[in-house]
Amino acid sequence: MELKHAYIIPHPPLIIPQVGRGQEREIKKTVDSIDKIAKEIAEIKPDIIIVTSPHSIVYSDYFHISPGKYAEGSFSQFGASDVKIRTQYDEEFIKNLSNEAKHSGVYAGTLGQKDKSLDHATMIPLYFINKYYTDYKTVRIGISGQSLTEHYKLGKCIKQAAEKSGKNIVFIASGDMSHKLTHDGYYGFAQEGVDFDKQLNEAIVKSDFMKFLTFDEEFLSLAAECGLRSFVIMAGVYDKMKVKSHLLSYEGPFGVGYTVASFEADGEDESRNFYEQFINADLIRREQIKNNEDDYVRLARATLEAYINEGRIIDMPDNLPGEMLSNRAGVFVSLKKNKMLRGCIGTIMPTRENIASEIIHNAISAGVDDPRFEPLRKDELDELEYSVDVLGEAESISSKEELDVYKYGVIVSHKGRKGLLLPNLEGVDSVDYQISIALQKAGIRPNEPYEMQRFEVVRHK
Repeated sequence: MELKHAYIIPHPPLIIPQVGRGQEREIKKTVDSIDKIAKEIAEIKPDIIIVTSPHSIVYSDYFHISPGKYAEGSFSQFGASDVKIRTQYDEEFIKNLSNEAKHSGVYAGTLGQKDKSLDHATMIPLYFINKYYTDYKTVRIGISGQSLTEHYKLGKCIKQAAEKSGKNIVFIASGDMSHKLTHDGYYGFAQEGVDFDKQLNEAIVKSDFMKFLTFDEEFLSLAAECGLRSFVIMAGVYDKMKVKSHLLSYEGPFGVGYTVASFEADGEDESRNFYEQFINADLIRREQIKNNEDDYVRLARATLEAYINEGRIIDMPDNLPGEMLSNRAGVFVSLKKNKMLRGCIGTIMPTRENIASEIIHNAISAGVDDPRFEPLRKDELDELEYSVDVLGEAESISSKEELDVYKYGVIVSHKGRKGLLLPNLEGVDSVDYQISIALQKAGIRPNEPYEMQRFEVVRHK
């Protein structure tokens, strides 16, 4: 059966009266809109309600689908322990969805459950629905640290599982918008937050799911958004479908944006194959980047591809520029996949006979030894973008006034511990932030005495 109805529902705990204690009246449009959706769902009488939640279990490289027969939770962390939600899971659908994901190459399943209890982003929609309708089972799915396109691809898997199930299914994408809308809000203000909410609401009105996929990751970070990945999974459910959308309400009086919207499938439309369109456009973009790589980056790419594909370390190429063979320097090799960091390893000082050897060694380490990531797989190689930073000689400085986040990297040190941060990094727009990250990497507390050095880099792409 076709999954016809889907909804975007925010999850501010204060809309639960026992939590808000009157504050919920300040977002009455949000409360009324969610209540309207709950009544509509009661009329639909779904067998299954699928909820995607940014506050369920989240992994960097895996979508967690909650396993088991049932789950329950309460609003005790918000001072309302007497408000409880219990729901039964649809184990058959969960199994079928896990299989669909496996066959599609999407890393998703029921492994790695750390906490069985329901999160508030799942409970809040169910709280409203349960006032009018309870004869359903639930499927709870978490987001991940993977790309937006992988979230869309998971939505396509949900669509396939729903069509094969023969059941009446409703989809709820739980998520707030930006958390940085006002100066007096808990998270402060960022213009990117205001811009994000405006752009996403416009895309919702137009059912423009391509816009969902093309937000820049740095922009999303600055906007401090919550729900986009949840919404992108929903968009994938409607791949190659016409969609009627309705923006029921939007408000943000507490510095967090709350959008309530409904979507309804309205027949097939092959032109709305947004996943294929995005992948094809991104392939052209990456080919253009690859064709314009310089000798430093080409060496890093050739090294890593030979190591991952063939398990060998390449011989030194004959046609490298002289400075790569005669000069020595510290080198960092960085890898990005879908514009997100996938690995970065480097040396502060030269450790090998020349820059070329440094690149070869660090390119392999960036691909397989970065402790923040799993080792690269062969199927990821074509999606990578490389950069190679060649470090200049470090010089001691006495104050942060001698730093410039766009020109200089920084090295902090204390009792043998060192932390380094490169210059001109996405999202690092202040010296204080640059230093704080370097201190954290070194394991140096801010109140400990530490020395600083600065250095310039030549960045090769």
